[in-house]
Amino acid sequence: MLDNGSSETHPYLAGLVLAGRRVVVVGGGHVAQRRVPTFLATGADVVVVSPEVTPAIEGLGGELTLVLREFTESDLDGAWYVVAATDDPEVNARVATAAEQRHTFCVRADDALGGSAWTPAVGHHGSVTVGVLGNREPKKSAALRDDIVTALRDGQLSATDAHDRTPGVVLVGGGPGEPELATVAAHHALASADVVVADRLAPRELLDGLGSHVELIDVAKLPRGRSASQEQINQVIVDRALAGKRVVRFKGGDNFVFGRGYEEIQACAAAGVPVTVVPGLTSAIAVPARVGIPVTHRGVAHEFTVISGHLPPGHPESLVAWDSVAGLRGTLVLLMAVDNAPAIAAELLRGGRAGDTPVAVIVDGTMPTERTVLSTLASLADDLAAHEVVPPAIIVIGEVVAVARPAHYGRA
Repeated sequence: MLDNGSSETHPYLAGLVLAGRRVVVVGGGHVAQRRVPTFLATGADVVVVSPEVTPAIEGLGGELTLVLREFTESDLDGAWYVVAATDDPEVNARVATAAEQRHTFCVRADDALGGSAWTPAVGHHGSVTVGVLGNREPKKSAALRDDIVTALRDGQLSATDAHDRTPGVVLVGGGPGEPELATVAAHHALASADVVVADRLAPRELLDGLGSHVELIDVAKLPRGRSASQEQINQVIVDRALAGKRVVRFKGGDNFVFGRGYEEIQACAAAGVPVTVVPGLTSAIAVPARVGIPVTHRGVAHEFTVISGHLPPGHPESLVAWDSVAGLRGTLVLLMAVDNAPAIAAELLRGGRAGDTPVAVIVDGTMPTERTVLSTLASLADDLAAHEVVPPAIIVIGEVVAVARPAHYGRA
C-alpha cells in the first residue's frame, strides 16, 4: 500500500471510466448517500452493502443493487472501485484490506491514510470537470473547487469566496432532477451551506459537491414508504438556523408548486429566522418541455392547469372541482397522480372530456431513466398497468400531446 504519510506524497489524479463496471459502497448512511448518485451518473454497476440504508438510498433501489446485511470480503470480488463508508472504523479497515488484496482502489471515508485513493472535490461546468485535492483537507478542496466553478460560470477567474454565508434559511428549488437544470443561484446556495436539508427528488448528484463540513439531513418522502413529516422538517430548519447555521432547504422542482415551501417560510417567520428564496424550474413545465411537449400551443391550448393528484376525485379533503376541470379545453398537467390517475381519467370522462383525448405520462423526467408513455384518457388505466408506471411521473392531458406526437395519434 502506498505510504500516504509522507508530506512529499502527491496523489495522481485520473478520470475513471466506470460505466458498466462494478463499484461497491460499504455503508448506507449519509456519506454513501452523497457518493452513490455520482457513481450512478457515470453508468457504474453500483452495489451498496449495509444492514440499513437512508430512505434516499432505499429510493434508488431500482438503479442499484442493495445488499442489506453486514459486509463480507467476497462482496469486493470483481469490483473496480470501493468506498468504505460505514461508521465503524474496524469494518472500514477490513474493507480497505480486502480491496488491497484484490488490487482494487479503495477510499476510506473515515481515514484517508487507510485507503489507497482519495475522493477529490469535484465540480462541473459544461463539458469540463474540475477535481481538487487539498492534501487530505476536504474543506479546503471544496472551497477551492467552488471558487473555480463559480469563476467559470460567471466568466471570471477569481479565487475569492463569492458566496453569502449569513445564518438563516435558503429555500432552493433544484429543478426537475438533472443537475444542469439547477440554476446558478441554486449552485451558489449549496456552496454557501452549513446544513442541507434535502428531499428525495432534489438533484441528488449535486449532494456529492458538498464539503465534508456540511451537515446533510435526509427528509426523503418515499411513495408508500418512510417519510419525514412537514412539522419535523420545519423544526429542523428552524433549530439549525437559530444555532447560527446557514441552512439550505433543497427541493425538487420549485418551492411553491406543491413543494410546501410557504409553510416553511411561515415556520421561520414565527421563529424570527430570515429566509431567502431561490426559485426552481417546476417539473410541471420543464419535464414536458424536455421531451418536446408544450403545455400551450397557438390555436390548440390557450391555458394550462396544474393539479395535484395525490387525492382521488371525491375524497373529502380534495380541493379540486373535478367537474369544472372536465369542462376545461386547455392542457391539464397532473403531479403526484400516478396512483389516482385511473380514477381521475374516469372522472374527466364522466364530466364530458373525450375518450380519445391524448395523454403523455413522462416517467423520471430529465433523468437517465426517463421514458414517455403515450395514451388516451379512455386507455390510460390499462396503459399505466401495461407499462408498469411508478412515481415520479408527470401526466399531461390535452391536444398539445398530439401536436408533439402527431404520428402516434394519426395526425401526421
